[in-house]
Amino acid sequence: MSDWLKITEGDAPLIVAFPHVGTQLADVGHLFASEWLARRDADWWVDELYAFAADLGATLVSTCISRSVIDLNRDPSGASLYPGQATTELCPTTTFDGEPLYSGEAPGEAEIARRRALWFDPYHAALQAQIDRLRAVHDRVVLYDAHSIRSHVPRLFDGELPQFNIGTNGGKTCDPALAAAVEGICAQSGESHVFNGRFRGGWTTRHYGQPDNGVHAIQMELAIRGYMDEPEMLGEANWPPAFDPARAAAITETLSQIMKAARAFALQES
Repeated sequence: MSDWLKITEGDAPLIVAFPHVGTQLADVGHLFASEWLARRDADWWVDELYAFAADLGATLVSTCISRSVIDLNRDPSGASLYPGQATTELCPTTTFDGEPLYSGEAPGEAEIARRRALWFDPYHAALQAQIDRLRAVHDRVVLYDAHSIRSHVPRLFDGELPQFNIGTNGGKTCDPALAAAVEGICAQSGESHVFNGRFRGGWTTRHYGQPDNGVHAIQMELAIRGYMDEPEMLGEANWPPAFDPARAAAITETLSQIMKAARAFALQES
């Protein structure tokens, strides 16, 4: 669709969104204190991890713009999705670990509005268009928001994050049957999982998830250790490791089962 937004259209009533896989710093790279820090907290290789979903007929929507430029999964009003907990803003000013992203002034209101108009609004217009396209021919559509994060980020959560973090904003964004199917597959994997824990679903899940209108949204936050090695100390020389399909094979199988279950739910298959 553009040099920063990629859409692969499928016919199944399943959309997989990737708002945080991008590393492009667009026209603001020179403003960051470190371009590496501005890219470090990407959801590394998640689009490659879920590439198989296209073969299931899923529609894939991804962006190349770094979350440090503008976070496409935050409330555009600037309101916190997790009041009282550490998080990052619509245009983040710190890394996940609290390091300052800017050497000078952080983006002001005018600059935030410019970035929203250039990237946030078009991304969500494209996502809505795909929902509308599929809802025109299906009674149900599942929007699956795909994410990953390092297993240990003390500023954001205590200890080690469970492998699978399923978010439905306390059960508001999708039918309980879909949530139960996803949670069941995660449990059967033998890996740790949590339902509506630290990550309960970002703005994408909360905004589009309208079960009464046939749109069922669910967020999956993976601990990165499930598909690539996490060094004890991160540096430009070792982060991120390259994506290795063999290393990711076990979690790919679980995610494939989840995608098939989501598609079957949307098609109302038993």
